[in-house]
Order: sequence, then C-alpha cells, then structure tokens
Amino acid sequence: MPATADLQTTGATKAPYLTDTHSSTTPEPEYRVIRRNGAVTPFDPRKIAVALTKAFLAVEGASAAGSRRVHDCVEELTGNVVSALTRRVDSGRTFHIEDIQDQVELAMMRGEHHRVARAYVLYREERARERAAAEGVPEDKATSVLRMTLEDGRQVPLDEARLVAVVAEACAGLEAVSPDPILTETRRNLYDGILQDELSLAPILAARTLVEQEPNYAFVSARLLLDRLRREALSFVTGRAEEATQAEMAGRYPGYFRQFIEAGINAELIDLELGRFDLDRLGAALRPERDLNFQYLGLQTLYDRYFLHVGGKRFELPQAFFMRVAMGLAVREIDREARAIEFYDLLSSFDFMASTPTLFNSGTLRPQLSSCFLTTVSDDLEGIFKAVKDNALLAKYSGGLGNDWTPVRGLGAHIKGTNGESQGVVPFLKVANDTAIAVNQGGKRKGAVCAYLETWHIDIEEFLDLRKNTGDDRRRTHDMNTANWVPDLFMERVEADGAWTLFSPDETPDLHDLYGAAFKTAYEAHEARAAAGDVRVFKTVRAVDLWRRMLTMLFETGHPWITFKDPCNIRSPQGHVGVVHSSNLCTEITLNTAKDEVAVCNLGSVNLANHIAEGRLDSERLARTVGTAMRMLDNVVDINFYTIPEARRSNLRHRPVGLGLMGFQDALQKLRIAYASEEAAEFADRSMEAISYHAISASVDLSAERGRYASFDGSLWSKGVLPIDSIDLLQEARPGVEMDRSETLDWEALRQRVRTTGMRNSNVMAIAPTATISNICGVSQSIEPSYQNLFVKSNMSGDFTVVNARLVHDLKARGLWDEVMMSDLKYFDGSLGQIDRVPEDLKALYATAFEIDSDWLIEAASRRQKWIDQAQSLNLYIANPSGRKLDALYRLAWKKGLKTTYYLRSRSATHVEKSTLKGTDGKLNAVSSATGAAEPGSAWGGACAIDDPDCEACQ
Repeated sequence: MPATADLQTTGATKAPYLTDTHSSTTPEPEYRVIRRNGAVTPFDPRKIAVALTKAFLAVEGASAAGSRRVHDCVEELTGNVVSALTRRVDSGRTFHIEDIQDQVELAMMRGEHHRVARAYVLYREERARERAAAEGVPEDKATSVLRMTLEDGRQVPLDEARLVAVVAEACAGLEAVSPDPILTETRRNLYDGILQDELSLAPILAARTLVEQEPNYAFVSARLLLDRLRREALSFVTGRAEEATQAEMAGRYPGYFRQFIEAGINAELIDLELGRFDLDRLGAALRPERDLNFQYLGLQTLYDRYFLHVGGKRFELPQAFFMRVAMGLAVREIDREARAIEFYDLLSSFDFMASTPTLFNSGTLRPQLSSCFLTTVSDDLEGIFKAVKDNALLAKYSGGLGNDWTPVRGLGAHIKGTNGESQGVVPFLKVANDTAIAVNQGGKRKGAVCAYLETWHIDIEEFLDLRKNTGDDRRRTHDMNTANWVPDLFMERVEADGAWTLFSPDETPDLHDLYGAAFKTAYEAHEARAAAGDVRVFKTVRAVDLWRRMLTMLFETGHPWITFKDPCNIRSPQGHVGVVHSSNLCTEITLNTAKDEVAVCNLGSVNLANHIAEGRLDSERLARTVGTAMRMLDNVVDINFYTIPEARRSNLRHRPVGLGLMGFQDALQKLRIAYASEEAAEFADRSMEAISYHAISASVDLSAERGRYASFDGSLWSKGVLPIDSIDLLQEARPGVEMDRSETLDWEALRQRVRTTGMRNSNVMAIAPTATISNICGVSQSIEPSYQNLFVKSNMSGDFTVVNARLVHDLKARGLWDEVMMSDLKYFDGSLGQIDRVPEDLKALYATAFEIDSDWLIEAASRRQKWIDQAQSLNLYIANPSGRKLDALYRLAWKKGLKTTYYLRSRSATHVEKSTLKGTDGKLNAVSSATGAAEPGSAWGGACAIDDPDCEACQ
C-alpha cells in the first residue's frame, strides 16, 4: 500500500490521469493544512489526487495504470473531497491532516470503492502505530507557547486560560457534558500563529462532533458560537477589540444595545425611528440568560442568515435581534416601548416565532414582513409579463409566491390580434422559473414560486411534465414548484370512472371563477358545446387515466402537488368578495386573488411544545401567547413595505393573517403519546381547537379596539359561520365528507361576539412548514412527525447532527444508551423498529415518519382542518410506495375534507451513510439527497428529499 495516509506530504507531481479540467476545483491559496507536528503548509488538492491514484494502483494492480475508469474516479473523488473541505465558511480555512484523510475515506465509501477504502483504513491504522512507536506520545501543544494572529496582523500569546474558561462556561449547568474532550480536540487543531477566527472556531467544531453521543453538546456548541459572535458584535459597535463572557453580558447588554441601534442606523440598516424609542428602557428589559436556550443549529442559522452585518461582520446579538424585530412590529403602537417589550418576551422565550421575512426585515428601512403572495395571471402579454415583474419585486424582499396560471389560454388556442395560434402556458412558466432563480430573495435564499393550474386546462398534461429531466428543456421548469388545482367534479369523475374534458380558458372563461354546483353546471354545459362542435380547442380523456398520470408524475418528480379547489372556496370566509384561485408556495394560504388584487399573508407560529406543562396543554399560557401573537401579526399589515400596489390594496382591505404552530411532535412526546394513535389525533383536534378559539377571540378584541376589516360585511364571519360551521357548507356541496365534528369550548358565545363586534382579520389561521424558525427554536417542524431520531440535517447553513434528545433521555433512564445503541441507530437510519432490545412503548413513541401509516397524518390533519379558516402544509410520507397506495392516500385526503397537500416524501431519497472510520462503526456522516426523475433501478423517484438545501420547504 502506498503512503496515502500522509496525503499532504505526498509529492506535488500531478496525478498521471488528472486532467487540466480538474484545476477548477483547486481552492483559493489561503487554505492550509495542519501537520501532526503542528506545522502549517499550503493545501494542495493535487496531492490528494496523487495519493488516490496510488491507492487504486496498490489495490487493483499495475494493470489499472492506464485505466480511464481509474482516472475518472480519481478526478471525481478529488473534487468531492475538496468540495467537502471548503464549502463551509464556518469550518475555517485550515484543515488538520486527519480531517483530510477522513474526507478521503468518506469519499471512497460514498463512491462504493469499498476495497480501496478498506485497505486505506487499515493502512492508516498501521501508520498510526508506526508513528506512535517511533515518536512516542506527541507533546501536548498546551504546554508549548503558541501565538495567535489578530485581525490587524499582530501576534500575541495565545490565552490558554481564557480558552479553558470559555469552554468550561459553555458546559456549565448541562448534564452529561465535559470540557475535557472539547479541549483535547481543540488543542489538536492549534498551531503557532493561528488566526483569531480559527481559534474561535476550533472549540465549536470540536463540540459539534460530540452531539451524536450526547445531545446537550448542541447547547455547548451554541454557547461557544456565542463567544465568537460576542467578540464580533462588541468589537464592531465599540470600534475596538472587545470580548466578553456570558456572565459578563448581564452587565454589558444594555449599553451594547444602544450602541447596536446607533450602529445599525449609521449603516443604513435600521430604521431611524427605532432610535427614537426609549433605548435605556428596552435595553434594561433584555434577558441575556435566554442566549443560553439556543441549540447550535438554531444559532448558526441566525448567524448565517438573519443577524445584521456590515461587510460580513455581524453586530447583532440574539437578544438585540429579538428586540429589533419587536420594535419594528411595535413602531405604530401608542405605548410602543411596552408593546415592544411584550413582543420581545414572546419571541425570545420561543413561545411564538414570527416568519422569516418578518425576522429578516422588521425594523429595517424596507420592512417587507409578509411571507406569502398569491397572484392571478391575466391572459394577455401585458398581464403575463406584469405578473413576472411582480414576482421579481415580491421575491426581492423574501416573499414566497403562488401564481394562478389558469386564465392563460392553452396550446393551439386562437390569438385574435395576430390571427395565430398560442404556444400555451408552458413557455411563460419557463420565464417565471428563470425569474425566480435570478431574483434570489435579496441574496439571502433562493427565490421560490409555485405555479397552479386547474385540472380542466388543455395544457394540464404538459404541466404535469414540467419537472421531468427528459424532453425539450425549453418546456421544462426544473426549479419552480407546481401544483394541481383540482375541482371536486374531477374527483367525482375519478370515483365514477367517467370522462373528463380539457378546455382552453379563452373559450370557457367562466370556469375559472366557479366552484361547487355552479362549476358543475357550467362545466357540463361546455362539454355539451364541445360535443356539438361549438368549442374549437378541447380534448376528452378518461378521468382515472389523468388522475393516475398526476400521481405518476408526483411519484417520479415530486410535482405537481395535489390541492383541492372546492373546499378552499366553499369554506372560505371571503367568498362574498372573490374566489380562491390557488394556494401559495407552501400550500397553507387560501386567499382570494384577481387581476387587481394580489393576496398577502403574514405568518407566525406558536411553539406548541412550550405550552405543555404537567402533562397537559397549558390553556392560560396558550391564550396569552395567541393574543400577543395576533396583535403582532395584525400590526404587520399596517407596517409592511409593499412592493406593488395590488398587494397593498388587498392586504389593507382584508387584513388576513396566518397563525400556525410548530413543535407538534415534541408536544406529543412530552405527553407520551404516539403519533400513530387515536390519542394523537384527539390532541391535534383539541390543541387546534384551542388555538382557533383564542385566535378568533383575539381578532374580535382587535376589532373592538381598532375596527373591523373593510370587507367584513357579507363574509361568513358576519353571518356567525365559523370554520367549524363551514363544514356544513362543504357537506351540502359534497355529501359524504368524512370530518369529525366534536367540540369542547364555548363556541356559541364566540359566534355572538364575532357577529356583533366583528373581526379585525378576514383570515386568522394557517399552518406553515416552519422549516427554519423551528430550527431557531429547537423544536420539530410544524405538524411533522420526526424524520429520524438520529440524522444529519442539511440546509443553507450546512450539515448539522440532529439527535432526538428525549429519546436519548429515555434510553439513559432505562440503561440502554451506549455505544452499541448509538451504532444500531446509525445502522438502522435513526429508527428503533429493528433494534430488539428497545421496549415496544419506546418504539411506538419514537416511531419515525416512514414507520407511521400516512392515514394517521391525514386523520390528524382533518381534525385540525375543521378549525382552520385557511389550510396547512401537510407533507405525506410513504416508505414503500405504489400506485395503489398513492391513489388510496390522496383520495382519502380529499374525502377527509383537506384543502391541500404539500410534498410527498420518500424514504430512499435520503439515507444515512455508514463509514469504516476507526472506532465509529456505522458513524453518521451525512444525508444524501436525490431529487428529480427516478434513476434507473431506484426504488423510488423524485419525491422531495428530506432537508434538501435548495428546497424552500426545508429552509
């Protein structure tokens, strides 16, 4: 075996088969390697290629020397290793030699070069023994005098005492953690002249590696990141090098807060109005101890994407961040300091979290705080390209978009102005797709849009193919989400195995605005016209065949999603002033749209897990949370920065908000309730009933204080028809709806208040995915079951080990948490089902998403839907999918009265990788994701991969 263990000591000669094209993977020259003796040398990826080539030759023999296969493997593996080492900014620009070798080993395992990898592991162990025998135990670097390089280039002695103190403080008060392994790993990565940034990163990275052994190291990692952030922020606002421990921040936070606001105003990042608040009063209200509530994933996410910065220097600390958001939401209140403190307390406690656009932009010069925008596209060039322009303007400040494309005439339709034929809706969807990529939400995250099309549109079959990886790429939208807007009549035809006719909307324009019985009457009339030869463009298909194709595309590409037009409209409080033509990017918003009205929704989510106390839902705390949250959301309507007038007009007229929830799975586990159970469905029912009751009541209170929303008269609210009552309307239009009707609260008294006092908001509830804000709060996403109990989550901030802390606690209590259990969890991809020594009650309580029958997800969603005036982002999971199962699942969703569904998730799209790393049999390393069309021989197609860094739902 060649000397592959010393990758960066191998000769720098270019690998025999490494082509010049590989030079594109060479990183910038500032990347460096720490040798085992502490010396630092430049990082040269060519040496990795040389070592890999020798490794293949050593295992496969000299006959492989001229192999194109070996050349291609080496080039690909080298690129993968370099990418893994350099893609994360927060991983630093200096790598230890052992880290490089670990990545080489992982790359070979991932590439399924198992023989080479196995030999490589054995060789590393052999070389380690030889070094130990020849050199003895290496000198502890802590005993030598090392220097640290400051930002200005000066070198000062490395303060070992402070390093020890900071790590000890980070571990204080946490069970089952110790500073020792963190310090040991940190010292291994120190070298003379180490940069100050690298020194601050070293203990963070050391603590992160221990999370899978003990979940509390996630808190340790966050606290170590806080130390780095404090140095960065304090130095920026004071203009000189500053450091502070967490203990010192109790006295530092108030003074820092004033400096922070002033610095933000001077940098033109914070609204000047915030400087007119009583900053001393607000600074005194900050709760520094709440900085300790973050887990690493949450704080790193805030650091990477939310905290204000200048030239990459963050100057916003967590409690200042929450207060800045609160001030921005309270800016028009009468006693705005008191309200800002009230809002701050709610946010910083994690009882409630505002949506990402609100967190990004509140208190800034452009306070675009709304999450979702829904538009209808007109059937003319001016309207189409105005819609594309509107998408760009709305996306610029972090809005997610839902476009209703149904009015645009289909392929082959007549164009009167030119006497030609239309190319249909697809080419314009391609333009919208490319616009979403070009305007990437202000450079903070990928632009995101979802296109909706009704099932009767003549272009529906091409629409289904938009996400395929084959065919004419000019008629594909690889980055845009798509969704079917399905009328009940179509589902009835599917049930009856009847025919279905496709039309171009220029010949059947009334269908777009109709639903229920009126839609059926008009649709059948158009079918009669088509049969009589009075319709130019139409096509008749078997409804079941089209339905199967819809499910097949969902199977293969993950799109289009299935959403239901009629329940969205029949149960809409606002049917008297318009029609719901689509949902939004995440399928939870159901608001009216029109040519002159762009729907806007302002979102936030209650952390349900925080409202479980003494084995029950804490109703009093929940009522307080919801009351304050509704006030914050209503304030958004007036404060919001609107990029287009149609959005402002719509939002001020209707004032819709979307209060949702997150941490549902955590709440169940705190209550010791298995997700796949009637008890879980009952809890979904009762918890949503309480949220609904308090949200509607809070909107009534706001109406009494501030006045009703402008279009209240004639709404279902004005008639005393609450969401629970609107089920009757759906039942009348579609007999046989299978929805539970139980209730426990005093709804009649609330009905009377709604009728007489009115509502401040046309819509009050919607359950969003909460993919990012749940990470911030450290709870499970939205209403989701746990994906796995042990996995690596990938998002735009990188890869993070996630361990179910409650499971670890329960296993420890029963004496079952050990190296073997950890290895088994990794081997079985975070599932307990096949681990024999785990008791059945724990297997049921901690069953993962793919172990739960999706019927339970739909049952729980149906119980919630009866209380919600909008919809919910409902992901469905299938471990072993088939056409029959998908058919039954989506028909059940329709029959249970759901308004929408979201992503279809599959098990085999993601998996935990196992490596042969010494001492870590089955070590968890990363989640491998696959989206798009199915690969040949794959068990599953393109259903959404869990934690796709580019997926809006996963962010």
